[in-house]
Amino acid sequence: MPLKMDAAALNAFLDQAFEQVADDFVVEDVATDRLTVRLEVSDKHLRPGGTVSGPTMFALADVGAYLMTLARIGPQALAVTTNCAIDFMHKPAARTDLLGEVRLLKLGKQLSVCDVLIYSKGQEPPVARASLTYAIPPQ
Repeated sequence: MPLKMDAAALNAFLDQAFEQVADDFVVEDVATDRLTVRLEVSDKHLRPGGTVSGPTMFALADVGAYLMTLARIGPQALAVTTNCAIDFMHKPAARTDLLGEVRLLKLGKQLSVCDVLIYSKGQEPPVARASLTYAIPPQ
């Protein structure tokens, strides 16, 4: 199945449908089974000690999987998260943007399953790993 939305269309969709968080995320690249999304870290994303908070990393994984799903099914705002498991593996670099590398593992008629590796920009190894399942609204 080919892409139904490219990076520009996904970014425009975020601006239109999720203006409350659209300024935080930028889709940098999208292909049939992968997507890269950047979280532009600001003070609101930090926890005491100056590192990026866990809920912020969860949001990046969730938005990344959502956008990967939409890239394939088109702009369906009502696709929803049905499951998420996240492992926090390393402390993110202070005040550094995060990158979510999303892989689409399965796309069915009702569910989308994605894996997300989260990196502090310019650093290895990943700071977190998440697995997410999205429910796709009926056509």
